[in-house]
Amino acid sequence: MSIEIRTYCEDDLEAICDIWNSVVQAGNAFHNEAPLSLDEARVFFAEQTRTAVALLNDEVAGVYILHPNNIGRCGHIANTSYAVRADLRGRSVGERLVRDSIESAKTYGFRILQFNAVVASNAAAIHLYDKLGFTKLGTIPGGYRMDDGNYQDIILFYISLT
Repeated sequence: MSIEIRTYCEDDLEAICDIWNSVVQAGNAFHNEAPLSLDEARVFFAEQTRTAVALLNDEVAGVYILHPNNIGRCGHIANTSYAVRADLRGRSVGERLVRDSIESAKTYGFRILQFNAVVASNAAAIHLYDKLGFTKLGTIPGGYRMDDGNYQDIILFYISLT
């Protein structure tokens, strides 16, 4: 099993749009409520500081976006989002994406990587962030509205890149 991480290209667009939209439609991780059209995805992924794909045996298995978390005096803090194809989870794709995003954030001059809203029920992500040395900043009770109208807590994480 070989996992390669590289900057996305136009040929990846349909696959990463499908992967992204599957997470959006699951309604339990991303803040987005509507899936991206292919044209919206083209713009969305192009406007990020970095959009990278994970290739598992030359097949698109996941994607991440890296961008500033804020602007101005807080513009040195990065934010990322990750999406892994559902049928390929548990094969270290997510971990490789996170590790690559940490190195990429450093390359782009960011000093901190912060996650604003990790849904408390996302046990796999929380386990991974703990494993990689992220610090929990705190919990916002009821910070995430699920598709069924219930609210779940969100956890904020960060890691220093310096």
